[in-house]
Amino acid sequence: MRYVLGAIAGIWMADGVSLLVAPRLVISQVRDVLALSPGMLRWEGIAICLGILLLIGAQGLPYQPLWTITGTAMILKGMFLAAGPDRWRHSLLDWCLGREDVDYRFWGLGLCALAFLLLHALGWLKAN
Repeated sequence: MRYVLGAIAGIWMADGVSLLVAPRLVISQVRDVLALSPGMLRWEGIAICLGILLLIGAQGLPYQPLWTITGTAMILKGMFLAAGPDRWRHSLLDWCLGREDVDYRFWGLGLCALAFLLLHALGWLKAN
């Protein structure tokens, strides 16, 4: 389970760094993918599964309330994007994809912080 949580941290880190370095490119790619294949939102089932794994696997780790909130948010976000009402889903996606670059950079910082905290909680970032 520790390796699954490490993989989740890796995904967060990759997404966070990409949003920090090239937010406009990343968001334009997301827009293009959603325009060409709106069915991609069905892949949010993966986010639901990862949220459940985070809730289960992070039991007993430091920062427990953070993992509970984050896992629950992942599950709720995945459920909404996969099966929510189309009108609400499209309105939310339009709003999210229409933000300024600095907004995406703050999300990137948050994702990187979550990744570092999860790696620290797993004991993979120890001070010498």
